[in-house]
Amino acid sequence: MPGHTRAREKRLEFLQGTLHLLILRTLMFGASHGHAIAKHIQRTSEDVLKIETGSLYPALHRLEDQGLIASEWELSDKGKRARFYKLTPAGRKKLTNEQSRWDDFAQAMGRVLRPAEDRG
Repeated sequence: MPGHTRAREKRLEFLQGTLHLLILRTLMFGASHGHAIAKHIQRTSEDVLKIETGSLYPALHRLEDQGLIASEWELSDKGKRARFYKLTPAGRKKLTNEQSRWDDFAQAMGRVLRPAEDRG
C-alpha cells in the first residue's frame, strides 16, 4: 500500500513539524530542560497538549542536529544535572518563518471550517 505509507509519512511530518514549532516557541523565553519544556506546553495549552517523553526527546535531538537549538548540561532548580536547551540564531529565524506559516494555515482552516455564511 504505497499510498497509505505516503499518507502516514505526511502525517508524521506534520506532527513533528508542529512539535518542533511548539518546542522552538517555548525556548524563545530562555533555556530550559526537557521536562520543563513539556510542562510549559501542557500548561499554556490548558492541558490540551501533553507531550510524551518518547516524542519530546527525539524532537529535541532532531532540532539540535539541524542546528536550531543547542544544549549543555547544567543543574536544575532541584539540584539535579539536566540537559538545558536553548534557541540558536537559526532556530529564531526558523521559529519566525514557521510561526508565520502556521498562522496562515490556521486562518485558512478557519475559513474552510467556518465559512462567512456560517458566521452570520
